[in-house]
Amino acid sequence: MTRPPSKPLVLVALLAASFVINLDTTLVNVALPTLIRELGTSTAQLQWVVDAYNLVFAALLLTSGSLSDRFGRKGMLLAGLLVFGLASFTGGYADTPAELIAARAVMGLGAAMTFPATLSLLTGVFTSRKERALSIGLWGATAGMAIALGPIAGGFLLKHYSWSSIFYTLGPVSLAVIVLVAVFVPRSQNPLPHRLDLPGLVLSGGFMGLLVYTIIEAPDRGWASPASLAGFTGAVLLLIAFIVGERRAEEPMLDVRLFKDMRFSAASASVTIAFFTLFGFIFLMTQFFQFVRTYSPLSTGVHLLPVAVSVAVGSTLGTRLAVRAGTKAVVTAGLALQAAFYFWVASDISPTLGYGVIAAQMVVYGLGMGLTSAPATESIMGAVAADQAGVGSAVNDSTRLLGGTLGVAVIGSVYASLYGARLDTALPALPSALTDLAHQSVGAAFGVSGQLAADGRPAVAEAVRQAATSAFDHGLSVGCVVAGVVAVAGALLAAVFLPAQPPQQPGQAHRPADSADSTNYRKDSVS
Repeated sequence: MTRPPSKPLVLVALLAASFVINLDTTLVNVALPTLIRELGTSTAQLQWVVDAYNLVFAALLLTSGSLSDRFGRKGMLLAGLLVFGLASFTGGYADTPAELIAARAVMGLGAAMTFPATLSLLTGVFTSRKERALSIGLWGATAGMAIALGPIAGGFLLKHYSWSSIFYTLGPVSLAVIVLVAVFVPRSQNPLPHRLDLPGLVLSGGFMGLLVYTIIEAPDRGWASPASLAGFTGAVLLLIAFIVGERRAEEPMLDVRLFKDMRFSAASASVTIAFFTLFGFIFLMTQFFQFVRTYSPLSTGVHLLPVAVSVAVGSTLGTRLAVRAGTKAVVTAGLALQAAFYFWVASDISPTLGYGVIAAQMVVYGLGMGLTSAPATESIMGAVAADQAGVGSAVNDSTRLLGGTLGVAVIGSVYASLYGARLDTALPALPSALTDLAHQSVGAAFGVSGQLAADGRPAVAEAVRQAATSAFDHGLSVGCVVAGVVAVAGALLAAVFLPAQPPQQPGQAHRPADSADSTNYRKDSVS
């Protein structure tokens, strides 16, 4: 019998795997403007460089989580990192937008295989509630740091190298993480694996894929357009078919009765809302920094560091507080802090606002995000049976992705409609081509202003800039109010429905991770 690896090294390896996947979220976004110039990417193609990844990631999360429970989580994690790294490295050689979009889709497959396994392996190794709370807090802190550090790393690479360097870099980084996982992470596989639930795999993938695709396309098509309504209807029908099928299956991929447990369902809703506000925050604040404050991508990342640090602090502190004070109080407080941030920004935003105030606002938001996401994730994983940790982790990841996609789509739609309406009344008389260009974005409007100034029309240029700034501030303020209202609703939901502590005596149907000992860890370490 070999000695099991040390838990700190297991933790480092799994956090590194989570960091790589989260880093990609914002690392690639920094390169989007460069892709237009150097690869000739159209606006629609640029959107699919991002969305191809998200779509495949979302569609295959539950499938990958279920397969990891069936065939082994460590093997799935290693395979996912390999697929992700190779696809990213290959994407750096893309000569056309279509090739890059294809590489991003395969990266989404690798991410779907990797991400659920990191969390399920953590809860399999760190089995007492205090250990699990600490490890999940660090897992959440890693995600927050990666999302904020992405623009810094991407900005540095773009400043010194070509856009391809962003994709090349993830290849060797993934390889290094593969070595860490292979050496230090123990095997984890159910002693009595379930039969494969093929109908559940197909229906879950179809539901998630169609829903996320419809949300992505809804802002352009219109939320009430026939295509959007058909997409949402189809997603609902697939979800109903999935639920009915899982209830009838002898060995379902996901026991849907879990959603009767408020530790699972209310916590999942809290995570969804938290990531709705997070991606809404990223969408709004990166535009504010890059267009209104004219920060470079690298500078934008640096100025977002208060969020990264406070998310890390809130995540590690939040899970420990949840053990002592109860998940309900901590998650409710976290969502209330997020709401306070958005209402503060809505009432105070202006181009001349001092960065000290902005940094204080971001600290409030980051603490709120950390206090919400990590304790809610700990609640979800504590409610899931030990033999379904993979699919339980995938549910947690799916709520994150759905919330984030909805946040960008809804807040983006609110902002865009209000920006356009305010610009209609504030723009001076311009040629139709310039007017249409100014309506595309505040960045495009500032470009029009610069063009007019270069043509010797400084007064008109300043009028365009003022109109665009006013329209942006209006859209940003109302978008913040929408996000704040959603956060308030989430705080009320958590206060009413989320249990404070796990039950003292878990039910017989499941063996939650709260009551699990380290037997599986010791057995799985023998190889």
